[in-house]
Amino acid sequence: MRILITSALPYANGSVHLGHLAGCYLPADIYFKFKKYLLKEDAIHICGTDEHGVPITIEAEKRKISPSELVKQYHDEIKDTFEKIGVEFTHFSGTARPIHHRLAQEFFLNIYNKGYIKKKEEQTLYCESCKRFLPDRYVEGECPHCGSPGAKGDQCEICGRWLDPASLLSPRCKICGGTPIKKDTFHYYFLLPDLEKKLYDWLSKKDYWKPNVLNYALSWIKEGLRARSITRDMEWGVPVPLEEAKGKVLYVWFDAPIGYISSTKEWAEKIGKPDLWKEYWMNEKVKMVHFIGKDNIVFHAIIWPAMLMADGNYILPDNIPANEYLNMGGGKMSTSRGVAMWVRDYIDKYHPDYLRFGLSLILPETKDSEFSYDEWIQNVNNYLANNFGNLVQRIITFLQKHFSGRVPDRKDPTELENRLLETIKQTKRNYVEFMNNFKFRDALKSAINLSSEANRYIDFAKPWDKIKKSRENAGSVLSYSIAVINSLRVLFYPFIPFSCKKLGKILKQDDLDINILDNPFIDGTQIEKPEILFRKIEEVEVMEKQRQEKKQFVSFKEFSKMDLRVGEIKSAEKVPGTDKLVKIFVNMGNSEKTIVAGIGDVYEVSELIGKKIVVILNLEPRKIKGILSEGMLLAAEVDGKPVLLVPEQDVPPGSIVK
Repeated sequence: MRILITSALPYANGSVHLGHLAGCYLPADIYFKFKKYLLKEDAIHICGTDEHGVPITIEAEKRKISPSELVKQYHDEIKDTFEKIGVEFTHFSGTARPIHHRLAQEFFLNIYNKGYIKKKEEQTLYCESCKRFLPDRYVEGECPHCGSPGAKGDQCEICGRWLDPASLLSPRCKICGGTPIKKDTFHYYFLLPDLEKKLYDWLSKKDYWKPNVLNYALSWIKEGLRARSITRDMEWGVPVPLEEAKGKVLYVWFDAPIGYISSTKEWAEKIGKPDLWKEYWMNEKVKMVHFIGKDNIVFHAIIWPAMLMADGNYILPDNIPANEYLNMGGGKMSTSRGVAMWVRDYIDKYHPDYLRFGLSLILPETKDSEFSYDEWIQNVNNYLANNFGNLVQRIITFLQKHFSGRVPDRKDPTELENRLLETIKQTKRNYVEFMNNFKFRDALKSAINLSSEANRYIDFAKPWDKIKKSRENAGSVLSYSIAVINSLRVLFYPFIPFSCKKLGKILKQDDLDINILDNPFIDGTQIEKPEILFRKIEEVEVMEKQRQEKKQFVSFKEFSKMDLRVGEIKSAEKVPGTDKLVKIFVNMGNSEKTIVAGIGDVYEVSELIGKKIVVILNLEPRKIKGILSEGMLLAAEVDGKPVLLVPEQDVPPGSIVK
């Protein structure tokens, strides 16, 4: 079976925070790894950055850079963050690429020609100060439904209702703060009411969906769908492919989900199979699963399926296992409000599996959950370090000490071993059922429980006592124990892939098939020496502190690499267009060097000539304001100003400083 997995396209206007990761990207990655590696199914995971829309242009304007520059910066950062945290994509693209623009325009024209898109004359908000029409996110005001302040022009985050900028009470321009006026224009609308019955019939059959997703989507349809604008008056975006629509682009909610298709198409072309994407998007036997946060339910469970129905060429989603919010301090994490904990800050300090594991235990699968730093530490220490990590460490250490690292042959199972083997089989059954039904927290807990059961087995079997009387009996206990560890290596992989790969190298096992649990024994294998898989957070923090302290010191060997010499300034001149930079020519004895230094606000050019200074000669030359600087002079900082270091006596130019 082919499975097409997608994750909501992250906006390329900010970094990835823990709420993003727990909301859709980590669950999608867990599911993808389970399907692809453990079940050996034909699964692909498609994503990319959402690179159009008002959040992009707003952020670019704040930084005084172009939208394309902003997009490139965040696309690279987001992709790098995902790679470091172990979120794996078959392909990760972006919606500002030509292949996406072409496909989005074809999609628009197809449903336009089928009569599902109509042009509508209307009045929309216009800022006279900024001299432009204001797209939704450029406007804030009071929600006309619940009265909440700070409602955006497209949706109220408090009551969740769709909004139109013109419907806001007391609207204001987010750029200049002025009050906009209404001005005549026209836009194109997607006729959602024409697909209302078809959508309702389709959704009514999705009784296997999460109740929070299905009920939310059905309630929207029961209230009655309205035609929705799909164009905006702005420059950044996919141009509307109609002659009369110059200066208008496709609204981001319409063009973004098409990015799932264009990214798949780009992947197929990249691997030299340009038609392969059709086998995933135009094949009714394919199961398409969209991983999103709950703020995207309306778009993925109603609007996107309606778009696919209107086009008629593509399959519809099989499931949309949306998660609720991961909160911090009782509130939703938000990039736009700057209330978040950033993933990159964690992975710069801690092993990525620590964060993956901690978040997996509190995924907001059916209701909002709260991230607590203290709880995260407790879970990592108790379950990873003390439970699973301790199991691996003590068994493999014992194996190395008494059996030189070779897994002994096992004896026929006693009642104790039979109970352990039955636990492995039952864990496999539960785990597969949980994972297939997107209950990742329960799946992880089932693996943790198996680890606990293995620790209990060892405590009862007491191989450290048996080794004194029967090497064979002690070896058999180790064989069964290693079998459980090998099983856990497979079960934990979707959650903590880096550590499980490391464990696989120690055990010399690289296959991840779930069926390994039916026969997990590796008797006779010569395994590697043990490594500590998981340290307690406190130990990690102490080690990091020691590393940082060590970085403050430079070894004598490193210091001796610096070529410090005395030089004499022969001439100097100010660098045009700067206040501080001075270009100086320094006699180094056998040669003359050009150095650019920021000392012009303290020293007059005339007083520099003839001074003896200390220069680092073996720095890599670099251009400063177009001038190649061939060294660096040494100066002390006094009250924020540079003071040149000069020798006490008359020292010849070129003399070595020791």
